[in-house]
Amino acid sequence: VQLQASGGGLVQPGGSLRLSCAASGFTLDDYAVGWFRQAPGKEREGVSCTNTGDNVTYYGDSVKGRFTISRNNINTVDLQMDSLNVEDTAVYYCAAGGQCGYYLGSSHLLETRYQGQGTLVTVSS
Repeated sequence: VQLQASGGGLVQPGGSLRLSCAASGFTLDDYAVGWFRQAPGKEREGVSCTNTGDNVTYYGDSVKGRFTISRNNINTVDLQMDSLNVEDTAVYYCAAGGQCGYYLGSSHLLETRYQGQGTLVTVSS
């Protein structure tokens, strides 16, 4: 059983990246999926989350209008990141769990079951 985030890299301010969260050993479509990030010296922040079933999505205030979460197939959830700025620099993680929510400016994933290794996103000129 494994959950793996990929697609990180170095991008200039204003650029775009697409991250992918891929599951093996279980069906990702059976779970809500959340993306999180953690920058050096900062707390983990919920970026986006998508429920299973109704596919309702949530976004953190800092990324709303710039990031888009989507389910590509039954085992992959992507995060399209546009208009990136230096404050988006962080290690990005994905996790699968029971239900998404929104609270105090961040998306949240309740009842986390699986979490993968992160992928580093660096926004710099």
